[in-house]
Amino acid sequence: MKVEQIYTGCLAQGAYYIQSGKEAAIIDPLREVQPYIDQAEKDGVTIKYIFETHFHADFVSGHIDLAKKTGATIVYGPTDAEIRFEALIGKNGQKFKIGKAEIELLHTPGHTMESSCYLMRNSAGKEEAIFTGDTLFIGDVGRPDLAQKVKAELTEEKLAEHLFHSLRNKIMPLDDALIVYPAHGAGSACGKNMSKETSDTLGNQKKTNYALRADMTLEEFKKEVLTGLMPPPSYFPKNVLMNIQGYDAIDTVLERGTKALSPEAFEAAANETQALILDTRSPETFAKSFIPNSINIGIDGSFAPWVGTMIPDIRQEILLVTDEGREEEVVTRLARVGYDFAIGHLEGGMDAWISAGKETNSIESITANELAERMKKGSIDLLDVRKKSEYESEHIEGIENMPLDYINQNMASLDPAKNYHIHCAGGYRSMIFGSILKSRGFDHVVNIQGGFSAIKKSELFSLTDYVCPTTLL
Repeated sequence: MKVEQIYTGCLAQGAYYIQSGKEAAIIDPLREVQPYIDQAEKDGVTIKYIFETHFHADFVSGHIDLAKKTGATIVYGPTDAEIRFEALIGKNGQKFKIGKAEIELLHTPGHTMESSCYLMRNSAGKEEAIFTGDTLFIGDVGRPDLAQKVKAELTEEKLAEHLFHSLRNKIMPLDDALIVYPAHGAGSACGKNMSKETSDTLGNQKKTNYALRADMTLEEFKKEVLTGLMPPPSYFPKNVLMNIQGYDAIDTVLERGTKALSPEAFEAAANETQALILDTRSPETFAKSFIPNSINIGIDGSFAPWVGTMIPDIRQEILLVTDEGREEEVVTRLARVGYDFAIGHLEGGMDAWISAGKETNSIESITANELAERMKKGSIDLLDVRKKSEYESEHIEGIENMPLDYINQNMASLDPAKNYHIHCAGGYRSMIFGSILKSRGFDHVVNIQGGFSAIKKSELFSLTDYVCPTTLL
């Protein structure tokens, strides 16, 4: 029997490939399903089941495409949702055979009402692992406020109560030696403050995870799990609906999005459609020269979650500027969070655009030392665009916090006539923020290279006393 965790860093998401004998199962597959098919062919096995732990909000699962391409059965826990594809709606305690292994469905409502865990037994019937989805993370549990975005009557208090009982009645009685395999790790918005570890024993989680404290009361649990929750990204409910109702085949999405456009065709498409120009190059490269009105979200960062946060309309048409050879990767990663309507990319990239004599723009970028010199000469408009929890942990004294997450809500409070100096933690988010300002007519934007990390390292600024953050949301 083999269990392989397939971890995707930009989504902080774990999918699982389970093989026993000549059969395999996939748990929570990503949108691009070919790697699972290739692995099964290499192992000489048939993918029999696709187990979904719940209707995912932070990414679009590959369950539908994988089932169509392999004939595997999609399995969900108990739900009354109107699913628009063929699936087996399982029952609590229902068992499924994978070769000589056995998978038991444990219905664990709380993160969402259909949330389920999958308990794996080996050929001898011994419990070896549990795949906990968003019910139990390493060091944390799933936030119980997302399902209320789909069903208003499901308040976060009601969901938290369900989660409390699910953990105590279904998870905590299990053997301490079980390996816990969750759906997410640190960086996911599906929990408050998860560990960077992506697996652990259940016994160790009982000792170290605040939510599994044996003497915890329901009221204590609800207070701890609900404190510090920030609003989830706006694309979450839309991904849930795609996972329930279906979506375009990934092959169709890739064919549409990887269409190569000359500078002239790219410019015409930008002028003739309502497409957003998304530049996925590194922040440093983007700052030097970019197409006017484009926004920068670098592919080598938390790309998909920030796309979902920054682009309100999941059906928005998108024109891409990418590093050469990374077009398919960008389109795939957009599709992971439901942005299926990329309509082409700039052939030859910015070099071709510049060679064609097209207009460009740039963003001034300075070091922390240069920022200190400017602040000595007088007051400047400085924005810290990190999350509230990061800002409250430690920041430059007197600086304003305007988290990137809420730029669309806060844009009206900014003055296009001002010269904004912007920093985040390391430079990735500040360039997103700056590019959005530039695209909306803010001519005077300055990015701080290296962000707060460089600011602190320089020892040239008065900082507030450090406070350990209790949440990373």
